[in-house]
Amino acid sequence: MPRPPVPSLLRLMWRREKDLLSLLPDLAYREMITPLGYTRRGILLVNDPVWVNRILTDHDTFPKNDLFVEALEDLVGNSMFVTSGDTWRRQRKMVDPAFSHMRINRAFEFMAAAVDDYEQQLASDAANDTVFSLDAAMSHLTADVITRTIFSVPLGGETSHEVFEDFMRFERQVGSIDIKRMLWDKPWSPHQQPEPVRQACARIRMHLGTMLDERLKHPEFDDIAGAILEARDADTGQPFDREGLIDQLGVFFLAGHETTASSLTWAFFILSQRPDMVARIRAEVAEVVGEGELLLEHTKRLPFVRNFFREVLRLYPPITFLPRVAGKDTEIAGRRVKRGTMLMIAPWSMHRHVKLWDNPDRFDPDRFLPEHESKQVPGSYLPFGAGPRICVGAAFATIETALIIARLVRRFDFEALDASTVRPYARLTTRPATEIAMRVRRRA
Repeated sequence: MPRPPVPSLLRLMWRREKDLLSLLPDLAYREMITPLGYTRRGILLVNDPVWVNRILTDHDTFPKNDLFVEALEDLVGNSMFVTSGDTWRRQRKMVDPAFSHMRINRAFEFMAAAVDDYEQQLASDAANDTVFSLDAAMSHLTADVITRTIFSVPLGGETSHEVFEDFMRFERQVGSIDIKRMLWDKPWSPHQQPEPVRQACARIRMHLGTMLDERLKHPEFDDIAGAILEARDADTGQPFDREGLIDQLGVFFLAGHETTASSLTWAFFILSQRPDMVARIRAEVAEVVGEGELLLEHTKRLPFVRNFFREVLRLYPPITFLPRVAGKDTEIAGRRVKRGTMLMIAPWSMHRHVKLWDNPDRFDPDRFLPEHESKQVPGSYLPFGAGPRICVGAAFATIETALIIARLVRRFDFEALDASTVRPYARLTTRPATEIAMRVRRRA
């Protein structure tokens, strides 16, 4: 239940939570721009789509928030995921060719192969009446997809599986922002992540290095790793050094599976509660695909599946917050904003805002039908961010999720256990506060 700003801050401190959703007051869903309580550095929540676009576009004035950068730098180093300004622009130019390897025609075969293997696992779970963690299952599936896309190998190897396990530990232990420091510390105060987080990051980087070494033995592979190996700085002609390679591969691995896993977890939980949505998906898949193999061309002809997932992303955006910081004294909507002020852009609150959406708390995929597009406020929907740093994997994720939802819903019924206890929690991504126990049955 949303509260006024000051009680929200006190509640966080009292309960020692890291869930930033608890920070959002009731005003977050009614006001376009509002301060979040009273803190040493100042926090301004920005829901106004016009100002959100300006902030996300001008990353020289509004770079990524220092606490957010600090939370991730042990994992992804000085990569484009956390850098700003000229450093970000230089790195982005270097890795742009790698993005072409996320082109759908090439990546779809990796996706389909991963789903083939996971369907076999679900068939076994159904036969044995196995109860499993939906969160872990979706993380494993999407990690398998991205491992194949980056390195041309499945997740099954010991090293890649250890990378996955450490990513799971990292995601559970790290907060995208340290709430205590957000309230009390000066901007840009130096700080280190807790030792367990740093150890998990060190192991991940070690394992990524091992996977990179193995990949170097196969120059014939056509994948993301190969494109990053060939990347050159436009000014110096120099490639990434070894640590730089691991930085960028860590970004692809993190962004390529964690956000999609979050979204799919919510998608299948919702489907376990909404048989009407399941029926519509099955009817559409049957009409477009029949009983045959689901091909890339089919995923582009499943409008309800895509709109269903767009609505999942609206109510449960994978990146709950897009934190920025004022790099200098400035003004936002006539408000004086001091250097160091934290700017909280929250897809979570924007997507549920009473001034931006009709019936914002209602789950309604049909709001994305073409005839309803005129009702949508421009810039109010940003599950993949906005501006020059918009997620370049959006098309990849859209096809991947359409494939996974269509194939799994076509053949299995999902049943969530203890569904009444499920609640969202903002970690690195929007996850359930506790893992969702799930059971599947083969469709009758």
